[in-house]
Amino acid sequence: MIAQEAAPAKVNLYLHIVGRRADGYHLLDSLAVFPPIGDLVTAEPAAQLSLRISGPFAAGLQAEADNLVLRAARALADHAGISPAVALTLHKALPVASGIGGGSADAAATLRLLCRVWALDVEAAALAGIGARLGADIPVCLTRVPTRMGGVGEVLTVAPRLPPAGMILVNPGVAVATPSVFRARSGAYSMAARLPAGWPDAASLAADLARLGNDLEAPAISLCPEIAETLAALAGLRDCLLARMSGSGATCFALFATKAAAIAAAQALPQNHWWRWAGSLRCDANGLAAKPASA
Repeated sequence: MIAQEAAPAKVNLYLHIVGRRADGYHLLDSLAVFPPIGDLVTAEPAAQLSLRISGPFAAGLQAEADNLVLRAARALADHAGISPAVALTLHKALPVASGIGGGSADAAATLRLLCRVWALDVEAAALAGIGARLGADIPVCLTRVPTRMGGVGEVLTVAPRLPPAGMILVNPGVAVATPSVFRARSGAYSMAARLPAGWPDAASLAADLARLGNDLEAPAISLCPEIAETLAALAGLRDCLLARMSGSGATCFALFATKAAAIAAAQALPQNHWWRWAGSLRCDANGLAAKPASA
């Protein structure tokens, strides 16, 4: 029997670096959302663990022993005391090293999927702990719902109520290494944001977000000037409420009042090699991406 699990992208609506731990890891404050675009992980019975990678961005990955999908499968099997006997396929629809949590989302989807396939009753906190040992973004990607992030990414709290809104994602086709962006960052730390209980509409959401920022945007642009070009193109679109980089880049997003407005505005983007997607700000009520998609 073949089973599937969607791995929706993670978009940081703002990202403040608020400090640094003694071990060197940076402390952050962020609001993450999961639009209905992402990768797909498939599992079917097999005698041993394997991984095949397909999709438009398969060439950017290798099914090496330390691939996050394989590491997640092994970690869950170790926790359960079973053999990781399963054939996995990763349909890679999201750009690699792009600041929208692709690898972390894939690992989180693998953990959710294999809990079902192997009929494991793993508590949410324990599953988040397994994920956190593999990567700081995996716990939030396990949720697939709007979430406030703190600590190094593992402290998760309920997000403010989000209004319906549209979103465009654009990646200029340049991979950006997260460690390099953090090394390029300088200056004082930011304060954690003060957020309301919710927003009545997309315009008020964008207005509040405009008073915040992404502390990794400037260092990422210094390493990848194409990000500035991408942001300028998004900001210049009709009805754009906010344009910003997500995570450590290079993917950028723009917010719109509605899904229809986002889809219409995306038609005016340069017809170049950029990867782009337009749709809703968040996944459906179940927190699932409907299907894998590419721009």
